[in-house]
Amino acid sequence: MQRGSFLEIYQTTLRFLVRIGILAVLMTMLASGVNGGIGTGCAIALPPGNAVTDGKALLRNALPIDNKPVRELQASFETMSSALRARRLSSLNRNLASAEKVLTRKRSELLASIPSDRQPQANLLIDQIAAGIEDMRADIETQNKGAILTKRSQILDQVGRLEELMVDKFPYEVPEEYSDLPQLKGRATVEVKTTQGTVTLVVDGYSAPVTAGNFVDLVQRGFYDGLSFTRAEDFYVLQIGDPPGKAEGFIDPDTGKYRAVPLEVMVKGMKNRLTALP
Repeated sequence: MQRGSFLEIYQTTLRFLVRIGILAVLMTMLASGVNGGIGTGCAIALPPGNAVTDGKALLRNALPIDNKPVRELQASFETMSSALRARRLSSLNRNLASAEKVLTRKRSELLASIPSDRQPQANLLIDQIAAGIEDMRADIETQNKGAILTKRSQILDQVGRLEELMVDKFPYEVPEEYSDLPQLKGRATVEVKTTQGTVTLVVDGYSAPVTAGNFVDLVQRGFYDGLSFTRAEDFYVLQIGDPPGKAEGFIDPDTGKYRAVPLEVMVKGMKNRLTALP
């Protein structure tokens, strides 16, 4: 190998390593919450653990409830996923024991968050969950992974319905300046028919009442009818909403103005959930 060629390779490699090193530093800064400021005393850190990607789990977690036992019950079944992937089915008995402990020892605490008129329905759900635990134990004994997965999904749906019974009223305040915008104070289901099949959406007004209300209002107005998707990425996002013509987004026929909605952010301990307009 000629010396010149060696130097070129060395210099190219060095430049590559420098770029990788800078990238690694930037990634470390982001992961550790460094915000680039000097002397600000402020840091933003990414939450620990694996991100929740299951849609039903996200909806369960978004419910505005404060009942520790029901969240323990939920976690007992959600955390089965690692053992199921590794086929350590016998270890699932520990999850079932934890869930059963909540149902037997903390039943009164579960019911304490539920209005009295809904408690008969809640008691029925608790009994159904307890029966499902016994059925799942039999499936663990026979190592029937398919049956375990099915029953786990059914039980988590029952836990979700139990949690929904705990929501007595819409718990947040929407600032007065946004009171003229449509709001969804709860949840709605929207069925979307596409050329590739039908998609069912759950619109979560508990997480973003103005954004959700705006979407449902536009659906009812027929705004999305006939529009093409402008972006589609597997397991990530479907984007739609740009109508034909010069206008971008929805022009309110009553005011003739473009409708903008605020960015809604959950801040722990604050009832006001909305930031400034985007």
